Amino acid sequence: MEGFPIINMENLNGEKRGTTMEIIKDACENWGFFELVNHGISHDLMDKVEKLTKGHYKRCMEQRFKELVASRALEGVDTEVEDMDWESTFFLRHLPESNIYEVPDLDDEYRKAMKEFAVELEKLADQLLNLLCENLGIEKGYLKKAFCGSKGPTFGTKIGNYPPCPRPELVKGLRAHTDAGGIILLFQDDTVSGLQLLKDGEWIDVPPMRHSIVVNIGDQLEVITNGKYKSVMHRVLIHTEGTRMSIASFYNPGSDAVIYPAPALLENEALDQSQVYPKFVFEDYMKLYSAVKFQAKEPRFEAMKAVENNVNSTPIATA
Repeated sequence: MEGFPIINMENLNGEKRGTTMEIIKDACENWGFFELVNHGISHDLMDKVEKLTKGHYKRCMEQRFKELVASRALEGVDTEVEDMDWESTFFLRHLPESNIYEVPDLDDEYRKAMKEFAVELEKLADQLLNLLCENLGIEKGYLKKAFCGSKGPTFGTKIGNYPPCPRPELVKGLRAHTDAGGIILLFQDDTVSGLQLLKDGEWIDVPPMRHSIVVNIGDQLEVITNGKYKSVMHRVLIHTEGTRMSIASFYNPGSDAVIYPAPALLENEALDQSQVYPKFVFEDYMKLYSAVKFQAKEPRFEAMKAVENNVNSTPIATA
């Protein structure tokens, strides 16, 4: 799609760095999404992860989905189903502690590939957070420290497959929502589309590109930047043919991290209190989010404002 922000990370090392940083800045402020190419993760590793993920779905999850969802969910239904998603998923936790050996049905080759992929994605997330610090004019390392809490950031991957559906007009693969966390890195299918974001009141396709990583901003970065960066609504459409693979990795604050606007970003702005985002413990936000994920984010922020006087925080030291 013309205009969608695509960032060649090789350009960060040369004379095009300034222009590339401007594209990232515009993407964070006006799109909430961008797509990375030449991001440093091996294409061979990505190909292996894709092959193993699709093989695992075929072997372990496809039949279960057909029996539990596909055969019954739309029986006798004539209007859009608004309380379910047409997806088959499981979740891997990487930080602070991995659960990869506790998840059933994964063979050793798949576990090893996903562990290796998670390490590379974590490095990329760290790099991106520092690029965002630079663009925001705040101290290098601030965003990562803001996520840390007492045990460091949390990091996990949702492996999703969106199977074909006989009536795609009746159900979404994934209903519209913003992501609750920090920064999200997505390895998506490059042949079956479906991901869309909401921009200026219109749904826009996120273009599938081979070996790219799609990045989007979560609610926590909106709070820390006091709205300079925005999380945006996005959804997944499904099709009558083709299963779409989605490997979304969420680099989020630790559960006890206290989230609040970066003081350095507020210093030069004459804001009254109603213009300042709330302060809260990430775990408390997640408890609220889990109940209202598919609703607008603004009431969540307002609800957190109502309890922010109970939250203690210490300044984030980055030196």
